[in-house]
Amino acid sequence: MAASPSAEKTLRRDAQRNHERIVASARALFARDGIDASVEAITRHAGLGTGTLYRHFPTKEDLIDAVLEDAFEELVQMAEQAAAAEDAWTGLTEFLEHAIALHAENRGLKDVMANTERGRVRAHAMRERMRPLLRSLIERAKSEGSLRADFASEDLPLVFWMSSRVIDATSSVAPETWRRFLALMLDGLRAENATPLPEPPLTTAQIQRAAKEHAR
Repeated sequence: MAASPSAEKTLRRDAQRNHERIVASARALFARDGIDASVEAITRHAGLGTGTLYRHFPTKEDLIDAVLEDAFEELVQMAEQAAAAEDAWTGLTEFLEHAIALHAENRGLKDVMANTERGRVRAHAMRERMRPLLRSLIERAKSEGSLRADFASEDLPLVFWMSSRVIDATSSVAPETWRRFLALMLDGLRAENATPLPEPPLTTAQIQRAAKEHAR
Protein backbone atom coordinates (compact mmCIF):
# COMPACT_ATOMS: atom_id res chain seq x y z
CA MET A 1 0.00 0.00 0.00
CA ALA A 2 1.44 3.37 -1.07
CA ALA A 3 2.20 5.94 1.61
CA SER A 4 -0.11 8.92 1.83
CA PRO A 5 1.14 12.32 0.59
CA SER A 6 1.42 13.56 4.18
CA ALA A 7 3.42 10.47 5.19
CA GLU A 8 5.76 10.92 2.22
CA LYS A 9 6.23 14.56 3.15
CA THR A 10 7.12 13.56 6.71
CA LEU A 11 9.63 11.00 5.42
CA ARG A 12 11.25 13.62 3.19
CA ARG A 13 11.49 16.05 6.11
CA ASP A 14 13.03 13.35 8.30
CA ALA A 15 15.51 12.45 5.57
CA GLN A 16 16.47 16.10 5.12
CA ARG A 17 16.97 16.53 8.88
CA ASN A 18 19.13 13.41 8.99
CA HIS A 19 21.19 14.67 6.05
CA GLU A 20 21.74 18.00 7.78
CA ARG A 21 22.69 16.31 11.08
CA ILE A 22 25.22 14.08 9.33
CA VAL A 23 26.81 16.99 7.45
CA ALA A 24 26.94 19.18 10.58
CA SER A 25 28.55 16.40 12.64
CA ALA A 26 31.03 15.49 9.91
CA ARG A 27 31.94 19.15 9.44
CA ALA A 28 32.66 19.54 13.15
CA LEU A 29 34.67 16.33 13.47
CA PHE A 30 36.60 16.74 10.21
CA ALA A 31 37.58 20.28 11.22
CA ARG A 32 38.70 19.13 14.67
CA ASP A 33 40.16 15.67 13.98
CA GLY A 34 40.81 15.61 10.22
CA ILE A 35 39.27 13.35 7.60
CA ASP A 36 40.37 10.24 9.47
CA ALA A 37 37.47 10.87 11.87
CA SER A 38 35.56 7.59 11.72
CA VAL A 39 32.11 7.08 10.28
CA GLU A 40 31.12 5.60 13.64
CA ALA A 41 32.22 8.76 15.47
CA ILE A 42 30.29 10.93 13.01
CA THR A 43 27.07 8.95 13.32
CA ARG A 44 27.42 8.85 17.10
CA HIS A 45 27.86 12.62 17.14
CA ALA A 46 24.78 12.97 14.91
CA GLY A 47 22.73 10.54 17.01
CA LEU A 48 22.07 8.31 13.99
CA GLY A 49 23.06 4.87 12.75
CA THR A 50 25.74 4.09 10.16
CA GLY A 51 23.06 2.73 7.83
CA THR A 52 21.42 6.15 7.74
CA LEU A 53 24.75 7.80 6.87
CA TYR A 54 25.43 5.38 4.01
CA ARG A 55 21.95 5.92 2.59
CA HIS A 56 22.85 9.59 2.18
CA PHE A 57 26.55 9.13 1.36
CA PRO A 58 27.48 5.79 -0.23
CA THR A 59 31.20 6.27 0.55
CA LYS A 60 33.22 8.34 2.97
CA GLU A 61 34.75 10.19 0.01
CA ASP A 62 31.25 11.34 -0.98
CA LEU A 63 30.79 12.66 2.55
CA ILE A 64 34.15 14.47 2.44
CA ASP A 65 33.17 16.12 -0.84
CA ALA A 66 29.82 17.29 0.50
CA VAL A 67 31.14 18.55 3.84
CA LEU A 68 34.13 20.42 2.41
CA GLU A 69 32.40 21.85 -0.67
CA ASP A 70 32.24 25.39 0.78
CA ALA A 71 35.91 25.26 1.82
CA PHE A 72 36.89 24.02 -1.65
CA GLU A 73 35.04 26.94 -3.25
CA GLU A 74 36.67 29.39 -0.85
CA LEU A 75 40.12 28.11 -1.83
CA VAL A 76 39.33 28.48 -5.53
CA GLN A 77 38.15 32.07 -4.95
CA MET A 78 41.40 32.79 -3.10
CA ALA A 79 43.38 31.47 -6.09
CA GLU A 80 41.30 33.56 -8.50
CA GLN A 81 41.87 36.71 -6.45
CA ALA A 82 45.59 35.97 -6.24
CA ALA A 83 45.83 35.45 -10.01
CA ALA A 84 44.05 38.77 -10.59
CA ALA A 85 46.40 40.74 -8.30
CA GLU A 86 48.29 43.54 -10.02
CA ASP A 87 51.52 42.49 -8.30
CA ALA A 88 52.16 38.74 -8.61
CA TRP A 89 54.33 38.48 -5.48
CA THR A 90 51.61 40.10 -3.39
CA GLY A 91 49.02 37.80 -4.91
CA LEU A 92 51.12 34.71 -4.21
CA THR A 93 52.02 35.60 -0.63
CA GLU A 94 48.47 36.61 0.27
CA PHE A 95 47.14 33.39 -1.22
CA LEU A 96 49.57 31.30 0.84
CA GLU A 97 48.77 33.20 4.04
CA HIS A 98 45.00 32.94 3.63
CA ALA A 99 45.03 29.33 2.38
CA ILE A 100 47.26 28.09 5.19
CA ALA A 101 45.13 29.97 7.73
CA LEU A 102 42.11 28.10 6.36
CA HIS A 103 44.04 24.83 6.72
CA ALA A 104 44.93 25.67 10.33
CA GLU A 105 41.24 26.20 11.10
CA ASN A 106 40.05 23.08 9.29
CA ARG A 107 42.11 19.90 9.64
CA GLY A 108 39.85 18.10 7.19
CA LEU A 109 40.64 20.56 4.44
CA LYS A 110 44.34 20.35 5.29
CA ASP A 111 44.22 16.56 4.99
CA VAL A 112 42.49 16.68 1.60
CA MET A 113 45.00 19.19 0.25
CA ALA A 114 47.89 17.04 1.49
CA ASN A 115 46.56 13.86 -0.11
CA THR A 116 45.37 13.94 -3.72
CA GLU A 117 43.66 10.55 -3.23
CA ARG A 118 41.03 11.92 -0.84
CA GLY A 119 37.71 13.41 -1.91
CA ARG A 120 35.82 12.74 -5.12
CA VAL A 121 34.31 14.95 -7.82
CA ARG A 122 34.32 18.27 -5.93
CA ALA A 123 37.85 17.82 -4.54
CA HIS A 124 39.16 16.89 -7.98
CA ALA A 125 37.39 19.85 -9.60
CA MET A 126 38.85 22.20 -6.98
CA ARG A 127 42.40 21.01 -7.74
CA GLU A 128 41.83 21.25 -11.50
CA ARG A 129 40.54 24.83 -11.22
CA MET A 130 43.33 25.99 -8.92
CA ARG A 131 46.28 24.40 -10.71
CA PRO A 132 46.45 26.64 -13.84
CA LEU A 133 45.72 29.79 -11.81
CA LEU A 134 48.61 29.18 -9.43
CA ARG A 135 50.96 28.01 -12.16
CA SER A 136 50.33 31.22 -14.11
CA LEU A 137 50.76 33.31 -10.95
CA ILE A 138 54.10 31.66 -10.17
CA GLU A 139 55.39 32.24 -13.70
CA ARG A 140 54.29 35.88 -13.58
CA ALA A 141 56.02 36.44 -10.23
CA LYS A 142 59.22 34.99 -11.68
CA SER A 143 58.99 37.14 -14.80
CA GLU A 144 58.47 40.24 -12.63
CA GLY A 145 61.68 39.38 -10.79
CA SER A 146 60.13 38.97 -7.33
CA LEU A 147 60.08 35.16 -7.06
CA ARG A 148 63.29 33.17 -7.41
CA ALA A 149 63.64 31.78 -10.93
CA ASP A 150 64.20 28.18 -9.84
CA PHE A 151 60.92 27.86 -7.92
CA ALA A 152 58.55 25.55 -9.79
CA SER A 153 54.78 25.11 -9.49
CA GLU A 154 55.55 21.53 -8.42
CA ASP A 155 57.20 23.00 -5.31
CA LEU A 156 53.92 24.49 -4.10
CA PRO A 157 52.42 21.30 -2.64
CA LEU A 158 55.53 20.90 -0.49
CA VAL A 159 55.01 24.38 0.93
CA PHE A 160 51.63 23.18 2.17
CA TRP A 161 53.02 19.87 3.40
CA MET A 162 55.70 21.60 5.46
CA SER A 163 53.16 24.07 6.84
CA SER A 164 50.91 21.13 7.69
CA ARG A 165 53.64 19.61 9.85
CA VAL A 166 54.12 22.88 11.70
CA ILE A 167 50.37 23.23 12.27
CA ASP A 168 50.12 19.68 13.63
CA ALA A 169 53.15 20.08 15.90
CA THR A 170 52.26 23.46 17.40
CA SER A 171 48.46 23.80 17.29
CA SER A 172 47.98 22.90 20.97
CA VAL A 173 50.78 25.12 22.33
CA ALA A 174 51.16 28.06 19.91
CA PRO A 175 48.58 27.83 17.10
CA GLU A 176 49.88 30.87 15.20
CA THR A 177 53.46 29.56 14.88
CA TRP A 178 52.84 28.63 11.26
CA ARG A 179 52.80 32.37 10.46
CA ARG A 180 56.41 32.71 11.63
CA PHE A 181 57.39 29.65 9.61
CA LEU A 182 55.62 31.00 6.50
CA ALA A 183 57.40 34.36 6.82
CA LEU A 184 60.75 32.58 7.03
CA MET A 185 59.88 30.46 4.02
CA LEU A 186 58.72 33.44 1.94
CA ASP A 187 62.02 35.19 2.57
CA GLY A 188 63.68 32.13 1.06
CA LEU A 189 61.49 32.42 -2.04
CA ARG A 190 62.47 35.99 -2.84
CA ALA A 191 64.55 36.44 -5.98
CA GLU A 192 67.03 38.83 -4.38
CA ASN A 193 70.09 37.09 -2.97
CA ALA A 194 68.80 33.65 -3.99
CA THR A 195 71.48 30.98 -4.18
CA PRO A 196 71.29 27.88 -6.43
CA LEU A 197 69.18 25.02 -5.08
CA PRO A 198 70.94 21.68 -4.56
CA GLU A 199 68.10 19.51 -5.93
CA PRO A 200 65.56 19.80 -8.78
CA PRO A 201 61.82 20.02 -8.09
CA LEU A 202 59.79 16.84 -7.85
CA THR A 203 57.98 15.60 -10.93
CA THR A 204 54.20 15.28 -10.89
CA ALA A 205 54.50 11.50 -10.52
CA GLN A 206 56.89 11.90 -7.58
CA ILE A 207 54.50 14.34 -5.91
CA GLN A 208 51.64 11.86 -6.22
CA ARG A 209 53.75 9.07 -4.74
CA ALA A 210 55.01 11.32 -1.96
CA ALA A 211 51.46 12.46 -1.17
CA LYS A 212 50.42 8.88 -0.54
CA GLU A 213 53.38 8.36 1.80
CA HIS A 214 52.69 11.69 3.52
CA ALA A 215 49.12 10.65 4.30
CA ARG A 216 50.09 7.38 6.03
